[in-house]
Amino acid sequence: MNRWNIRVWLGIGLVVLGLLMLLERFGLFRGATSLFWGAVFLAGAAWFLYRFSTNMQSEWWAAIPGFALAGLGAESLLSGILSNWGGFFFLTALGLGFFAVYFSDRQRWWAIIPGGVLVTLGFVAVLGDVFGVGDAGGVLFLGLGLTFMLVAVLAALQWAWIPGVILLVMGALLGIPFAGGLNYLWPAALILGGLLLIVQFVRRPH
Repeated sequence: MNRWNIRVWLGIGLVVLGLLMLLERFGLFRGATSLFWGAVFLAGAAWFLYRFSTNMQSEWWAAIPGFALAGLGAESLLSGILSNWGGFFFLTALGLGFFAVYFSDRQRWWAIIPGGVLVTLGFVAVLGDVFGVGDAGGVLFLGLGLTFMLVAVLAALQWAWIPGVILLVMGALLGIPFAGGLNYLWPAALILGGLLLIVQFVRRPH
């Protein structure tokens, strides 16, 4: 019975998609296929997010495809208005999925890192595709630095301060016209990172 239901729904979906494509071909319903796929993606997102919300401990993984499909759905539905924002919607939503994994259980601190990286890449994508910013390297490093800062603050992991500070400084320098100062920053950053490691080791009780 379930197999028959799946075939019926698949058949109905194909018929609807075909009709919408014909309407779009004749100019009667512009954006019809985007609307169809947007609804399909959002329906899939709702299913995964329902599984995640009802059992966050064992079904935590469902947040990742759930938010990813929500991003794809938003991209499809808004493609006619925000045509160049597709990468932003998908990457940012996928990143938020990883943050949802962390907030469902604070022991999963590792999810902060891919979450922050993906959200950062979403903003980098929109800067390039929408605002025409050719070199967004500074924003990338700033986002990565803030990601490790979140790891340090939320997960109370002291080691994360080191890459966080280094990446923030690099991002600040790349975002200003004096990026040549990076040649001097690398040695200074290495020295600072080494000193922090030494101080942390000395202060740790043995």
